[in-house]
Amino acid sequence: MKGQVNAPLSVSMASSHIFKIMFVNQGKVYEIYARKVSQGRLFGFIEVEELVFGERTTVVLDPGEERIKSEFAGVKTTMLPMHSILRIDEVKKQGVSKVSALEGGGNVAQFPMGMYQPAGNDPKK
Repeated sequence: MKGQVNAPLSVSMASSHIFKIMFVNQGKVYEIYARKVSQGRLFGFIEVEELVFGERTTVVLDPGEERIKSEFAGVKTTMLPMHSILRIDEVKKQGVSKVSALEGGGNVAQFPMGMYQPAGNDPKK
């Protein structure tokens, strides 16, 4: 359509919708839940807002979720590098946030790669 400006990707659903975000941080896989996910204001980053953690209505507490909850305590928005994101799923129910070991890597880690190469560095020429 003429005159229509494309807005940046922004996914914010009704409060009944939850997003599960899995990302790699310092050799571990984090799984967190949030209500809002959008393309970041900073190039190459995904913004995650309104993190959701389990209610403290039960006597049994998950130490893994308590650890991740304390790590993100007071965080309004977290910006995750695009290359660290494994997947983002829209789910109907919230699960348990957790941190787990990255499998199959041993002591080998993937080297972060840039998304774009400078114009003069084309290896095909």
